[in-house]
Parts: sequence; structure tokens; C-alpha cells
Amino acid sequence: MQVLLCRSVANDRYGVWKLGITHILNAAHGRQHCQGNSAFYGPTVDYHGVPADDSPSFDLSEYFYSSADYIQDALNTPGARILVHCAVGVSRSATLVLAYLMLHHHFSLLDAITKVKEHRWIFPNTGFLKQLSAG
Repeated sequence: MQVLLCRSVANDRYGVWKLGITHILNAAHGRQHCQGNSAFYGPTVDYHGVPADDSPSFDLSEYFYSSADYIQDALNTPGARILVHCAVGVSRSATLVLAYLMLHHHFSLLDAITKVKEHRWIFPNTGFLKQLSAG
């Protein structure tokens, strides 16, 4: 699973193709510097956009289930590789991956954070952490 890369990869259609990315979950859809939609990537990439702000007051929890299901569906597709990203790759996208691990693999929040941090530094904002712990 390819996850939590920053916008520099996501904004490079050729780079996405070269990495074999077949699915993209953009946790900053429509936001500044986060290009991306189905037309941008073309027909070989399945795209799902979440119009999230990286603000502790933004309710990202309303996207937890749909994003977790999108990740799981991608991983269930033979040969698929998924890129989960936002603007920087440490808060919004990290939170959606944490939600995925909690919902589909029944990790506790602490275990999910520990697992993701084995592969990449993350720093979800305090509001997102509260939303994850409430679920």
C-alpha cells in the first residue's frame, strides 16, 4: 500500500503513473496546491476527493467511513496501489489512514498511530485526534 505522500507526487501525473498508482484518496480535494480530480489523472486512476481543511474545528469524522471503505476497496483490487495524500501528508491524510486501520483492522487509536509511525512521521491536529478517539 502506498500511502501518505505529499502533493509533489500527487501533482505529477507521470510520477503517479510511473509508481503504478491505481487509486488516489486526496484529503485536501479542491484546496490550494492540491490539484486532482478524475480528469486530471485520467481513466487509469480511480479518484476519491475529500474537501477537508486542516483545522481542529473541521469535522473530518464525516468522511471516516467512506474513506476507509475506499481504501479497503482499493486494497481488495488485485494489483492496485493506493496513494493517500493531502497538502503535506501529516494531518488530514494521516487521520484518514488511522481511521481506516481503526475501522477495518480494529486497531486502537494508539496502535494505529504506532503502526503508521513505523513507516512515516505523522502529526494529526488535535481536533482530528479527538474525532478519532470519540469513534
